Amino acid sequence: MGSYEQKQVVEKIVAKRRRGRHLGGPGRPDYVRGRVKGEVKDWNRRLTKGEVKKLVRKGIREITSKSGFTKPAIEYVKKYRPYVKLFHRTKRVN
Repeated sequence: MGSYEQKQVVEKIVAKRRRGRHLGGPGRPDYVRGRVKGEVKDWNRRLTKGEVKKLVRKGIREITSKSGFTKPAIEYVKKYRPYVKLFHRTKRVN
């Protein structure tokens, strides 16, 4: 199984866990639940503030990361984007 297929499997698992419908693909959110768009990041490093800002600009409301988030990213969401939910694996961060 290649890297792309493995990421698709992870996205589908998280979409099911969040009770959403898996979409995936370039330019599309990884899953949707009603009007809420979610993104899954299966990276080996933490998501930075800049990466979180890019996702928020795309209209993403839930971000799930395998490796977590940097402290500035968490503080940014708490202060300026309280409607965005951050998850580190299954645990909500903010």
